[in-house]
Amino acid sequence: MTSAPEPVFRHLEDPTVPWQEVKRQRNADGTTSSVWEKWFAFNPDPQYLSLYGRYDPGMIVRRHGHHSPHVVFVLEGSIWCGDRLCPAGTHIELPHGAAFGPFRAGPNGVTMFEVMLGDPRSWGDQPEQVDALRAEHGVTELPDPAIDLPGWLQDLRTAWTPDGNMPE
Repeated sequence: MTSAPEPVFRHLEDPTVPWQEVKRQRNADGTTSSVWEKWFAFNPDPQYLSLYGRYDPGMIVRRHGHHSPHVVFVLEGSIWCGDRLCPAGTHIELPHGAAFGPFRAGPNGVTMFEVMLGDPRSWGDQPEQVDALRAEHGVTELPDPAIDLPGWLQDLRTAWTPDGNMPE
């Protein structure tokens, strides 16, 4: 007899859900800023990811899309998405195949709740946009930190695919 699925409860302070540093940059003043994520649900079948994310002040992330629909809700702070300021309370829906950004966290950083409804990996396009934004703010992208991805998922954080298709 197969048992019915049960709800899974997590809390922000759950010690089994660590913060992971997923992106890093060197700022003009020599300090570093990062993107930090707690992955609360990361499932292979059906694929989805729900996460609590935090960008340090001034953190810049490339324009990108995901290989699935993606929703973002800004909980605290603010973030620029392209030329649009998104303060706390902003909901962003990213349909599958669409791209948004580049992103730049506000002066107090930003905290967001995100859900990817399928393959959560990202692809980037229009690298000249993030290059110009980094140059404007004196930011240098640093190598991606190692992350603890599930074994069934390949890391695509450096994938640039202008058409949004999966890289080779």
